[in-house]
Amino acid sequence: MKELIRKLDRRAESAVQRPARLVVAALILRVSDPANPENASAYPEVLICQRKPDQPMSLKWEFPGGKVEDGETSEQALARELEEELGITATIGRRVAGIRHKYRNGGAIDLQFFVVHNFTGTIENRIFNDVRWSSLTALPGYDFLAADLGLIRDLSEGRLL
Repeated sequence: MKELIRKLDRRAESAVQRPARLVVAALILRVSDPANPENASAYPEVLICQRKPDQPMSLKWEFPGGKVEDGETSEQALARELEEELGITATIGRRVAGIRHKYRNGGAIDLQFFVVHNFTGTIENRIFNDVRWSSLTALPGYDFLAADLGLIRDLSEGRLL
C-alpha cells in the first residue's frame, strides 16, 4: 500500500510541474447595426463559439482561437487559428487581457485575448457546434469555459473595451 501512495504522490508532483501552455483567443467585434455604425444606439457585439458535444468541456462557449505552436508569435497563431476555425483572414489588434488558468489535473494555460476589428472573408463555422454574435451585456447568460469567466464579467460590465 505504501508503494502505491508514493507512486500517486510522484504523479501529482509531475502534474503540478508541467509548464503552462500558451493559448490565444480573439474578441472579434462588430457594431450591432453594421449598416449604420454611427447610430448612437448601436452597441458592440462579439463572436462566440460553442464546442461540439463530443469535445472535452462539451457545449461550453468560448472565443475562437487555440494553441500557439513552436516558432509562432501569439498574433501569428491567432491568425492561423481563425483561418482554420472560421475561414477568415483577420487583422489581429492589441492584446487586451491575459489570464493564467490552472486545471484540477495540475495543468495550466496562459490565455491571451486579442481584439479583432477587421477581417476579410465570410465567417464559416468549420469546427463548432454553434457560432453567434452576442452583445457584451448578454455574455453572462452563456455557459462559458471556466478560464473565460473573469473576462466575461469584465466585458459585460464595460470594464475592458
